[in-house]
Amino acid sequence: MDTGFLITAFVTLVVIIDPVGMTPLFVALTQGMTGARRRAIALRACITSALILIVFAAFGEAVLGFIGISMPAFRIAGGILLFLTALDMLFERRTKRREGTAQAEEEDDDSDDPSVFPLAIPLIAGPGAIASVILLAGQRPGLEGLAWVIGVMLSVLAIVFVLFLTAGLLERALGRTGINVVTRLLGMLLAALAVQFVLDGLRGFGLAL
Repeated sequence: MDTGFLITAFVTLVVIIDPVGMTPLFVALTQGMTGARRRAIALRACITSALILIVFAAFGEAVLGFIGISMPAFRIAGGILLFLTALDMLFERRTKRREGTAQAEEEDDDSDDPSVFPLAIPLIAGPGAIASVILLAGQRPGLEGLAWVIGVMLSVLAIVFVLFLTAGLLERALGRTGINVVTRLLGMLLAALAVQFVLDGLRGFGLAL
């Protein structure tokens, strides 16, 4: 296998998925949770996103085409859902939902699990990552090429998982006030990213410049 292709694939997915940038967001989305619960959420998020990306690497846009969904529509939907999460972060709705007795917190955590949404999709396995694995797999047709693309993708997700495990250390370093500030800042950035997703989708339909 061409070493240049592997390096290109790795760099592309690292830039698109952005493991380092994802870590503070993971801290904000799991604020106040125990270490064990955070590890479980991190594991579920990485496994779920890996399965999603493997399916798209193997079958490409045919998966979306089969159910009649275009990539621009996928971007718009992801952007809208991501914007709702950003509003939660900006106005402390997640934090408020976790206040109360220990039992109430446990029940709330069960119903407010960010592992699948928004972590796995659209943050890790978002439109950019999906489009990237489709294009990379297309550059090297065949089972061998697919295996290398999946291997590179799994290595990037392993980096994401390891960095997620440092969330507790990062939270202790920042403190409660620091986490609140970071949560607001990331909420703003997430809202901007959501708007960009929507604009990219509209551009795909020829409705935006």
